[in-house]
Amino acid sequence: MTRISTLIAAFLLCAVSMSAQITARQWNAEVKAGWNLGNQFECSPQGVNGESAQICNPEGAINAETAWGNPVVTKKVIKAVKDAGFNAIRIPVRWQCHVTNPSAMSLDKAWVNRIREVVDWCLEYDMKVIINAHHEKWLESRPNYKYQEINCQKLALLWLNIASAFGDYDNRVAFAGTNEVHERDNWGKPTEENLEVQNSYNQTFIDIVRATGGNNLKRHLIVQTYVCNPDFGLYNGDFIIPEDAEGNGLDYMSVEFHYYNPWDYAGECKYYYWGEPYRQYGEISPSTEKELIESFDRIAAEWGAKGLGVVIGEWGVTDHYKSDQVDLMHENMTYYCRTFVQEARKRGFSTFIWDNNSFGNGQEKFGIFARDRNMKIMSPWILEGIMQ
Repeated sequence: MTRISTLIAAFLLCAVSMSAQITARQWNAEVKAGWNLGNQFECSPQGVNGESAQICNPEGAINAETAWGNPVVTKKVIKAVKDAGFNAIRIPVRWQCHVTNPSAMSLDKAWVNRIREVVDWCLEYDMKVIINAHHEKWLESRPNYKYQEINCQKLALLWLNIASAFGDYDNRVAFAGTNEVHERDNWGKPTEENLEVQNSYNQTFIDIVRATGGNNLKRHLIVQTYVCNPDFGLYNGDFIIPEDAEGNGLDYMSVEFHYYNPWDYAGECKYYYWGEPYRQYGEISPSTEKELIESFDRIAAEWGAKGLGVVIGEWGVTDHYKSDQVDLMHENMTYYCRTFVQEARKRGFSTFIWDNNSFGNGQEKFGIFARDRNMKIMSPWILEGIMQ
C-alpha cells in the first residue's frame, strides 16, 4: 500500500469512528454503576431563596457549589468515585442563578467553564456524564397553562445555550431536559394540565438540542415523566414520547424516572427492614421484591420494548437504624441495593444513586463519600450492595 493509500485509509477509518454513535440503550447498558454529584451545582447561591422563580446572576453566584455546606468539587472527588467502581456521573445543575440576560437565557461563561472543568475530569477517567437542568424553579414549580408558552420559550433558549456550550463533547456526555417538575409541595397525582405541560417541556428540549446540529444530532437525550415518578408515565397516555429528529427513531432517547421506593423504607424511615429474607425481624415494609420487579417489568414493557433507553436518575436508601441492630440493618441496606441494581441491569436500565454528602441517622442521610474528609467512604454497606 502506498503512503497516500495509507493516509486515505486512515482518514476513512477516522471518519467512520467519528460518525459512529451508540444508541441510548447501549449507553445505559454500559453504565455499571452511576453516582450523583448531589447538593453541589444545583445549589442556589448565598442570599438567594432556593424556591424562588427569579432568573438572575447575583454577585458571588459562581460560588454556589458550596452554598449548601459542601466543599469545592476537585479532581480527587471524581477519581475517588471512579476508584470505588462507578463509571458514570450525573451532574445536577441549576442554571437559573447564572443567567446574564433573561431575555436570551444567556449563561455566565465562568459558570459554564466550571461545569466544563468537572465534565472534563469525568471524561479523563472515561466516565459517562449526564448534565441536566435541575431546580429551575421558574420551570419546575409552574407546570400550568398560564406559564406553558413562556416557559417553553425560555427552556428552548436555555437548552440552545447549554447544547451549544457542550456540543463538542463526544457521546459519553448525555443531556437531561428537566428534573422533578411539580407544583410546589404537591407530589401527588398530576392533573391533565400538569401532564400536558411536562410533555411540552420534553418536546421543546428534544427539538432545540437537535437543532444545534453536530454531535447533538444523535446525542443521548433524556426526557422525564411528571415529577420523575414512573407511575405518572405508565398509564392512560400520561407520558407522550417526544418526536425525535428525522432518521433517529427512538434510538437516541431515554426516559428518566426516580425511585426511592418503597418510600416508607428508603426515605421516610417508617420501617427498618425490606425484603423477604428479613421478614423475621419485624418492622418491615409491606412492599417487597415482588413490587420492585413488577414495577421494573412494566417499565421495560412500556418503554424498553419500544426501543427507548431507561435511566433511573436518582435512587437510594437513607441511613436509618437502631443502635442495637445497626449491623443487621446495614446488611439489609446492602441487600436492598444489590437487589435494586441487579434487577435494573437485567433490563438494561442505568442507575445513578443519590449522594448528598449528608450522614447520620434519619431522613435525607444519603451520603456515601465524605467530600470534606478526602472522600472517605462512610457507607460501605451501600457500595457493597451496588458493586455486588
